[in-house]
Amino acid sequence: MAAAQNRNAAADISLPTNYRAPVFKESSELQRVLADSVNATVAASPGFKPVDIAATLIDLRDTSNLTWANVAGEKKIYPASVVKMFYMVALERDLESGKVVSTPELQRGLKDMIVDSSNEATQYILDVLTGTSSGAELPANEFEKWQFKRNRVNRFYTALGYQNINVNQKTFCEDAYGIEQQTRRYKGENRNMLTTNATARLMAEIVLGKMNTPVRTRSMLDLMKRDPFAVSTDPDSQALGFSGKALVDRKMTTARLWSKAGWTSKTRHDVAYVETGEGSKFVIAIFTENHANRREVIPAVVDKIIERLKKRVEVGS
Repeated sequence: MAAAQNRNAAADISLPTNYRAPVFKESSELQRVLADSVNATVAASPGFKPVDIAATLIDLRDTSNLTWANVAGEKKIYPASVVKMFYMVALERDLESGKVVSTPELQRGLKDMIVDSSNEATQYILDVLTGTSSGAELPANEFEKWQFKRNRVNRFYTALGYQNINVNQKTFCEDAYGIEQQTRRYKGENRNMLTTNATARLMAEIVLGKMNTPVRTRSMLDLMKRDPFAVSTDPDSQALGFSGKALVDRKMTTARLWSKAGWTSKTRHDVAYVETGEGSKFVIAIFTENHANRREVIPAVVDKIIERLKKRVEVGS
């Protein structure tokens, strides 16, 4: 059972040592960069509406003066596989504190969850994190105890100051059954929900090393490292099918990319950390709804952001 691998599933996930939440200052200039990039993309995308997109941009060039901007950044949206980054961070916290025992199988599951975006691996990881498992529906009093354990990851992010999110559900290729429907209240309720603000913040905190030790930070980044210039025939490759396409189209072979994408039949999302090689370092989270097959929208926004940020670097702003 998953609880056997989690030595203390009843205890909450430990916060990072000496943790302090990052302070992101609002920047009118960065807001123009993001809003102009989003608006120009929407205007050039027939059938795409402003309500169909949310985005958050964080400038990481100066880690002592973090600035950010957003477009609908607090809108709660079903995150698809982007939620797996949140589970990765929680698992690494448990591994560091010794509450979860590492095994080759656990490391295989973690890798497959982030690199291949495996839903089956994610189901296993969430079982380990929460000491719960899928199965038959439970009577109300037993279900309440089960649900408290399943909310363990939520409590961790709440303690870190994250708001307006829900991260307590497994991801499935098809539908959920039994207790997994019971936890959704049988009506699609209580589903995972994220905002682009929360998603961009977590990526930035990983990059800044605020979530764990340097060794574990490198491990997480290694799992999210993407090579958009690698040969691929998959149009939904996390490296090429999302933010990375902007780097390829611009022939930015010296740029570096770390990301976690997610998509369903109705959504298409990406969160990425990009170092352009021209001086820009930024996190961008883009969630789109109702246009899952519009593969051009996310890279188009990123392309425009890169162009606008390049001008800021050139003038030394």
